[in-house]
Formats: sequence, structure tokens, C-alpha cells
Amino acid sequence: MSEMAEHIVIVGAGAAGLMAARELACAGRKVTVLEARARCGGRIHPLPLSEFGYPAEGGAEFVHGEAPVTRGLLREAGLSLQEIEGEQWSFDGARLSREERDDPHEAELQALLRDLQDDLPVAEFLRRHFAGNDSAPMRHSIERMVEGYDAADPERASTLALREEWMDGGHAPQARIDGGYGALVDFLVADCRRHGVTIHLGCVVSAIEEDGREAVVRCAGGDVHGCSRVILTVPLPLLREIALPASASARLAVTDDIGFGNVIKILLRFARPWWRERHQDLAHMTFLLSEQKIPVWWTQYPSQHAVLTGWFGGPRTLELDSLDPQGLIEAGLGSLAAIFKLPREDVAGELVAASATNWAHDPFARGAYSWATPRTRAAQAILARADGLVSFSGEALYRGPDMGTVEAALASGLETAGLILRR
Repeated sequence: MSEMAEHIVIVGAGAAGLMAARELACAGRKVTVLEARARCGGRIHPLPLSEFGYPAEGGAEFVHGEAPVTRGLLREAGLSLQEIEGEQWSFDGARLSREERDDPHEAELQALLRDLQDDLPVAEFLRRHFAGNDSAPMRHSIERMVEGYDAADPERASTLALREEWMDGGHAPQARIDGGYGALVDFLVADCRRHGVTIHLGCVVSAIEEDGREAVVRCAGGDVHGCSRVILTVPLPLLREIALPASASARLAVTDDIGFGNVIKILLRFARPWWRERHQDLAHMTFLLSEQKIPVWWTQYPSQHAVLTGWFGGPRTLELDSLDPQGLIEAGLGSLAAIFKLPREDVAGELVAASATNWAHDPFARGAYSWATPRTRAAQAILARADGLVSFSGEALYRGPDMGTVEAALASGLETAGLILRR
């Protein structure tokens, strides 16, 4: 089949799908993208500017670490980054205090991690080396990070995969995109279309079939797309909902070795930044940690928007599984009232706009993002192979230490396109 005749169908218009589409189209391939949602971006979910006063994010928000692919795209798009500044605070149930990062076991932890050869789950690592009562605060801090930051289960999460962010002390650079991730998606979509990519929204793919050297993609509404190759970029939980050819389906068994976690994200816009007015010491607060129902909060500092974002990640999000978006907003207001020792109605009375998403309830995500188990690297290698006519791509196939989900998705889409072009 000639290069110009090759037609590639990409399932999913998230970061991985759009990146692969752009790369392949630039190389002269015919590309069609099928997206189940009524919008592009996937787990990048911009919220209305009119409601929050800035390009708020219901999904991905931060650029983590060096992120060379993301930063390269931002330069192309003429978009800039704002580095995260400010202080981290915590509420211990009685008082607010600036978070202290020093731990008497830190040196021992760093030494053990440095010498670690054989991978094991984080919880097992802690039980082996830090079982004593005097280590309880550090164990709790690490487990909170694994569950909250990585949306992972400490009983399954890989210690080696998390070692780099621990060795760095959690100080890898973080930033936000001026204009939000939505601006980056808009750039990719426009660039794809400029190079001839066809994007169909509202297309839920139900089956992929192989017929010799051709593939057929069937959508739930009856649409059928013939092509020479298919790239699946949907989140891990959705892969088993698509009927696949035997060769591709057999490879899905390894997805059990890749963790996939959930996140609940709540944005609350208030009439004024009452937390700064009540506690002048919080003028530079970025993150606020607690043991409340919604345990993590952050501001938009150094921007002065009167918005607090609540975050709850990991297996314990099941505790709130029965709550609808309004119930999550109420839980967030209650958590803030407890932290700041205010009547709940006083906090609610300042509310101007709100949004809450339990990503496990999103039918086209079924969770937030992947995390590594001790067997993930081998599973990723199997899934990333360009065998047969069906390829897999996405953040779950490319996550590395201190690599954010969007960067991983973009890098995976780029790599998948490269593999196909080199064949």
C-alpha cells in the first residue's frame, strides 16, 4: 500500500490522539479522528470563563516537571507558562500551620530508596523499613502523597516508579499554562485540521475488525470507517468495552498490571478571597492539606482569583461514590468550614460559581489517570508494540517518574506515530 493511500483512524481526541494525528498528517497520511465526546481534549476539560473569571480546569491543570514535549508545543502555539509559587499549609484538626517538610527519617528514607534494587509495593516497602510508631507521621505523609498526588493504591503502587519524585523531595517544577490546557488543545485541533485531519465528534466506537490488510471501525450510531490502521487512545477502563480483533484483544490482559486511579475535583469561586482576609498569613498560600472529607485544596496564587480547588484522589474516593456534583460541592463547603472554623452557611453564602467532577462517573474516562505497579513497565512494552493493524497509545503507556499525564499522553502519541511511520 502506498504511503499516500494509507488511511489511519484514531479513536479518541485527547492529547495522545491529537498529537498522533498531527504527526501522521504532517507526514502525508490520511487521518480520521473519532471522538465520543462533543468536544476535543478528553480529560483536559476547560470550564466556562464566564463562570470562574479565568480559564479554569475541570481536569488536567498543572504542567509537571521538565515536560519537554508540552513546553515545545507551547512555544509553537505562542503560549506561556506561569510557574507555581507560594507556600504549603496544613490543618491538623486543631490549627492551621505552614507545612514543615523536614522529617527525622528523611535521610534513612533517601538511603534506602537509593539502594533499592527489586521493586515492591509502597505499602510493603514502608512496612519493611518504617514499621515503628515513631515513623507513623512519615508513613502517613507518603501514603497521602501516593493516594492524593498519584491517585494510586499504596498496596499496589510501585516504589521504584515513585522513587524519583521522592528523591527530589517533591520539589520538581510545576506550572500552569496561561490560557489553560484548553488553549493548547485548541492549537492542536487547528493544526490537525490545517494538515487535513478529519475529526468526527459524538462517535462512540463499539468494534474494530480486521479483514486481511484492512481494518473496519464501527461506531454505536451505525457509522463505519474503513482504514489501513487504527490507533486506540482511550483511557484504560474503556479498552475492554470495544470489541477488538483477537490479536489486539489478547494484549489487553496486561492492562491489569497498570494501575488506573480516580480523582474528584471541585472548583469553588467566591465573591472575595475570605480565607486571606480571615488569616493574613495565608496571603501566599498555594496548597492546603487536611484530613477533611475533601482533603486537598489549592489557590490560583500568585493570581488573585477568589477560587479554591478541592482535590480527592485514590481508592478512598469510593467513599463519596454516591454523591452527585451538588453533593460533592456540599462536601467541599463543609470541609472548608471545618478547616477555617466557620459556620458552613457563612462559607456557602460567599459562593458565586461551582463545578464538581467525579472522574469515575465520566462515561468516557471512568477515572483520572494511570499509575505504575511493579509490573507496569513490562505491560507498557507489550501494549505499545505496533503489532497487527491496531495500536494502543495514551498516557498509561508512557508514564515515567515525575511525568505528568498530559506530557505522557503527548509523548505517547508522538512515539506511536513515529513507530507507524518507520514501518
